[in-house]
Amino acid sequence: MRLAFSLFVAGFVTLAAPVAAQSPDPVAPVKEVMDVTVTNWSDSVDEWKGIFEGDRLNRLYTKELVELYKKASEKAAKIFESEEPVDPFDYDVVTNSQDGCPLQDVKIALAGEKDGVSDVAVSFRLWACEDNADTKNLVSEVHFDVVQEDGKAVIRDIHHVADGERDSVIEELKAIIAQEE
Repeated sequence: MRLAFSLFVAGFVTLAAPVAAQSPDPVAPVKEVMDVTVTNWSDSVDEWKGIFEGDRLNRLYTKELVELYKKASEKAAKIFESEEPVDPFDYDVVTNSQDGCPLQDVKIALAGEKDGVSDVAVSFRLWACEDNADTKNLVSEVHFDVVQEDGKAVIRDIHHVADGERDSVIEELKAIIAQEE
């Protein structure tokens, strides 16, 4: 009887306690993008999949980035005289490259949070199959700005880091849109 009463009280206390709101994991959209990227660079890839294609575009990215990507795709279509939108990037946005090896030593980690923006850092070796030791051991670094939008974690921007400088996919999309035809 005492055990039954204790279980009842424990259950009541658990139900009566306020439930902490759980924030969506800022690493989750980055992990999905990296899963696609790792597959794309693998030796066994049958078909390249874009990180902005299909439902990923609206599901993994902010409304602002989606709008800019769509406008840049329309601009690229005009430039390339295509009737369909065209991926405005002529390189892999994550690896910042058109060439490379299967990705090695991929690491994804939450690097910090400031003003509602989570910094998710990714590092990997893109040239692990090269013979030159210096090239082979180069580690690439990419940072994803992840924010909460409509109750879910979404990517706001992607930054390549090289020589202490960070670029911005958002700024690149704006530059594509601003190009003269």
